[in-house]
Amino acid sequence: MFESVSVGLGSDPLDPAVLAERVRSDGCGAVVTMVGVVRRTSDDGRPVSGMEYEAYHEMAMRELRAIADEARAKWPECNVAIAHRVGSLRIGEASVVVAVGSPHRGEAFDACEFCIDALKARAEVWKREHYADGADARWLENRTHQR
Repeated sequence: MFESVSVGLGSDPLDPAVLAERVRSDGCGAVVTMVGVVRRTSDDGRPVSGMEYEAYHEMAMRELRAIADEARAKWPECNVAIAHRVGSLRIGEASVVVAVGSPHRGEAFDACEFCIDALKARAEVWKREHYADGADARWLENRTHQR
């Protein structure tokens, strides 16, 4: 049985459907999934050939767990799953997945947004962008854009 919180960090490809199913239950009226994927254009408009993710595994896992636990404390009826990938990823591959199951959609959306924003701000995961023109790769801030 699912313990209502699940976190993972590794080099295997991420399957959003697996995480969505992990948080789903017969008591859930909503399952919200956020999938971060490697896109082909950088924030400054340069063509990207891929991304590389590194993490301090022990610290990152501890923080992912803390984030999921905080989400459960704020939205106690929600089930939460967070997974982040490390290693070299190609355009279109999933780098992070957050899935939340909840009796109601509002709480599921809120908890999912909380988790991805907290992950981007706090988790010990770093990303390096590689460019299609062969220019030097660049480490990026792993922070959420402010709205």
